[in-house]
Amino acid sequence: MPSIDEALKEAWKYGKEKGVEPIDLRLMVMKDENLPEQIDVLINKDKEMRNYSLFQKQYHELIDDDMPVEYILHEADFLGQKLYVDENVLIPRGETEEMIARLSEKIGDFYDPRNYLVCGDVGTGSGCIPLAIKSYFPNWLCVASDISSKALEVAKRNFRANNINVQTLLGDALTPYIENKINLDIIISNPPYILNEDDAQSSVRKYEPASALWLDKNHSVYESIFRDYKKVKKGDILMVFEISPDLQEWLVSLMKRYMDKPEYHFEKDLNGFVRFLFVYEE
Repeated sequence: MPSIDEALKEAWKYGKEKGVEPIDLRLMVMKDENLPEQIDVLINKDKEMRNYSLFQKQYHELIDDDMPVEYILHEADFLGQKLYVDENVLIPRGETEEMIARLSEKIGDFYDPRNYLVCGDVGTGSGCIPLAIKSYFPNWLCVASDISSKALEVAKRNFRANNINVQTLLGDALTPYIENKINLDIIISNPPYILNEDDAQSSVRKYEPASALWLDKNHSVYESIFRDYKKVKKGDILMVFEISPDLQEWLVSLMKRYMDKPEYHFEKDLNGFVRFLFVYEE
């Protein structure tokens, strides 16, 4: 068997012209060789690679098939937590981490975060949002919903693995909350928001679930939430959305159509793009 260093050089030589990222190769070695951190890959580079055949299979999937490394390893990092992911759910991204961070910073403008608040994550996917929220605010009750039963199974797996108690509901937008008579203080959602498929990377188009990516303005989670929010509102309500920058005018028109006196503001992400919408109504 080759050493870890030899195996990495082999994979890098094979994939460098196709744009393979060295960090992805190191992540695969780290997982395959059961090493705790990426630095351990370098520390142990002269040791024989025990799972060389598995690594070969994986780097061909990464380079030849353009499969995201998170799906190959069935693992993604979100705010320091390791999550199971597969092709039934979106791979958690930095923008969603930012949304959680912004919520944690701003929640005091709307509620006393020490209170018992009920938060619904609409379109939970891997369950990354409730997991992060419970780490920040363990006294909150989190409910996670998704239109995909397969996505909910992934979320449940992550909740169990992290010993987090989150109620899960199957259904579209706010419908399962209404059916189960659940009132919410906070609605948070990272719904489908990509209008143009060409704006997404080829690996995203090929592997990530279409139902979680592409926005149909004639049947959108955004409009469904704005239309039905009063049915789950028990007092003041805060809604937090991840959005695409080109949706601002359309979202404002939806709020004006369905809401009474919303207070709203858009926020930019770290890259300078308008990415988040905060909506509050008493």
